[in-house]
Amino acid sequence: MLHDMMAIIRDVPAPSMKIITVLGSTGSIGTNTLDVVRRNRHLYQVYALVAGQNVDLLAAQILEFRPKVAVTATSEVLGRLSNRLQAEGLPAESWPELLSGDAARVQVSVASEVDTVISAIVGVAGLEATYAAIRHGKRVGLANKEVLVSGGKLVMDAVRECGAELIPVDSEHNGAHQCLRAGNRKEVSRLILTASGGPFRNTPRELLASVTPEQALNHPTWKMGNRITIDCATLMNKGFEVIEACWLFDFAPSEVDVVIHPQSTVHAMIEYSDGSVLAQISATDMRMPIQYALTYPDRSEAPVPRINWAEARKWEFLPPDFQKFPLLKLAYRCQEAGGSATCTLNAADEIAVEAFLQSRIGFTSIYEIVSETLSKMPERELRTIGEVLEMDRESRSLARQLVAARASKAVAV
Repeated sequence: MLHDMMAIIRDVPAPSMKIITVLGSTGSIGTNTLDVVRRNRHLYQVYALVAGQNVDLLAAQILEFRPKVAVTATSEVLGRLSNRLQAEGLPAESWPELLSGDAARVQVSVASEVDTVISAIVGVAGLEATYAAIRHGKRVGLANKEVLVSGGKLVMDAVRECGAELIPVDSEHNGAHQCLRAGNRKEVSRLILTASGGPFRNTPRELLASVTPEQALNHPTWKMGNRITIDCATLMNKGFEVIEACWLFDFAPSEVDVVIHPQSTVHAMIEYSDGSVLAQISATDMRMPIQYALTYPDRSEAPVPRINWAEARKWEFLPPDFQKFPLLKLAYRCQEAGGSATCTLNAADEIAVEAFLQSRIGFTSIYEIVSETLSKMPERELRTIGEVLEMDRESRSLARQLVAARASKAVAV
């Protein structure tokens, strides 16, 4: 949120130190968050590390950051983590408390010791813990798109009701957050989000049906997880960002534009009612927005390269091709429709992307699966997190059926 909050922090080593839970510590955002912590140990202390199945990296993080609690996805993974810590020779008395599962993720997100939660678990697995942190008035650095795409109204209602702070970590939303600090929100008429265009920006539309997962994973700018990289290739990720921006900053879909900016240096722009435009510009390094989320409203030295204005450079801005990348337009339509549409959009996309990565469907079939799932799922109002998760499950189930039917038909041919 764009207002300052006075955080009440109890039982912390020093008044200025922030105590952090990292949801998704072994992913790209999680590891970058821990690099920010590593460089500022006088400012941050890790309370809990929450990971999925990457036991080797989680064990290394435990050895370095010595959290009080470590959480894995399942008890089976937790057993492997225990064996790994034993193999590392870490004395049992120095181990963190070891937990697993959904309830444990919530527990470490709402702990009284914690004032800041970095939400970076991919998928709806991070929704419940993030929502719980918001309900407890924590500051949340949000890097999990599914939180707002699937449950935007619930989440933002909770932010307002509980006095939580929701600071976006995505580079585009973080840039918008910074731009919106510069003036009166009521005077802003438009938000402009930039997109690199992905690996197929210059690929003719008729060739997209034959592209491979390997080609789609070759992102020209960012190094990310597989699903988000494919979503960047289809521009679905930018569609999710449009939905997020509407919830975060109270914009209508018609007030959010997307422009293709291959250099990925201008992250977001806002246009005022008089036509003036402000832009947020920085290096393509996720540690910048992560640190911003941790230090807001203050700023401090960041471990990222500065832009050298003495060097000649060229920045391009191009309109997106909605016919070539129809998922972007579909995202706009779902946000305009409201209700459960965006939840189904996210769920179906995750299943379709997974099927593409397994070479069960083609690249252009991702849109077809998502569109068909939306057409067959009844829309409803989602009033609780439980209802969001149920809609997510039903949408995934239908999308899997559609993938299976399409894959079996392809085999028969």
